[in-house]
Amino acid sequence: MNPTRRPRADARRNYERLLAEADSVFHEHGTDASLERVARQAGVAIGTLYGHFPNRRALVAALLRERHETLFDLGARLTAGVPPADALDVWVRAVVVHTAAYRGLAALLADGLGDEASELHAACRRMTSISESLIAGARAAGAIRPDVAGEDVFALMNAAAWVHVEISPAQSDRLVTFTLDGLAAHASPASG
Repeated sequence: MNPTRRPRADARRNYERLLAEADSVFHEHGTDASLERVARQAGVAIGTLYGHFPNRRALVAALLRERHETLFDLGARLTAGVPPADALDVWVRAVVVHTAAYRGLAALLADGLGDEASELHAACRRMTSISESLIAGARAAGAIRPDVAGEDVFALMNAAAWVHVEISPAQSDRLVTFTLDGLAAHASPASG
């Protein structure tokens, strides 16, 4: 197949229908929902789905492409002049909402970070890089405690995304607020 040739109109329509139906199915049933259901709702055979998306991660990566770019654009703006504590707060909340788009997405993204073959790997690395930069900036500015590690913030984002999906967005926001308050430089370190 010629890579410079534009896809046929029906192939492009199938692709767009598959993405729209995947969005709908994943919203309702989570990222582990049946791909056969996605294909059926899009009105195509499962082979057509696999022709466009060789696996679930490829489908999720295509579905999130624009959302990832929006998130990365926000990260670039936050690292370019927003006060470090505010930047970290805005970033954490944005990542939580992003990873709560579908039940199971946070786990799928976490798996993508460690799997270089995953279609989600590059986006996960970029998200991690922005997070680490904002954490380091907040630490250097004295906005968060010096003992705060990236893993602490990643655990917060994953937990808050789970709460957002499984309990409520309001409870997730409270979790983020309380935890970020606890990570603030004015909070005393946990005794051990």
